[in-house]
Amino acid sequence: MKHGSFGWQTSLADLSLILFMLAAAALHQRPPAKQPDRASPQSEPVAVYEAASGAPRLDDWLAQQAADPRQQLTIITRYGPRPGAREAALREAARLLEEAGQAGRAARIVVEPGGGPARVALAYDTPNGTGLAP
Repeated sequence: MKHGSFGWQTSLADLSLILFMLAAAALHQRPPAKQPDRASPQSEPVAVYEAASGAPRLDDWLAQQAADPRQQLTIITRYGPRPGAREAALREAARLLEEAGQAGRAARIVVEPGGGPARVALAYDTPNGTGLAP
C-alpha cells in the first residue's frame, strides 16, 4: 500500500466541500426577499369592491356575493399627507363598516398611508391572519 495516495472518497469529499462553500457564498450574496405591501396577511381575494363614483352601495354589492362563513371581509381605506386625510379615511371606513353591517357582515378595517379609493375584499382569510381557513 502506498502512502500519500488518495482514493475516490477523498476526492468526492473535497468536491462536496467546495460545492457547499459555493452554495453558502451564493446564499450570502442574495438580496433579502421583498415583503408584500400588505398591512396584514391575506389570501388572494375572491371578490373586490371599490368605493368609486357610480359604484353601488356596499350592502347591495355584498347581497350579490355568495355567503360563506369562511370568508373574511376586509375594508381598506388609504390617506395622503394633507391635514385631515387620516380622519377622512377613518370616516370612510366607518361608513363602509355600517353598510357591511346592514348586509349582516362583520369586517376588519385597515387604514393605511397611500392613495386611491377605498376597497373592500372578500377572501378566505382567517381572522387572526394565520392563512387560509379550512
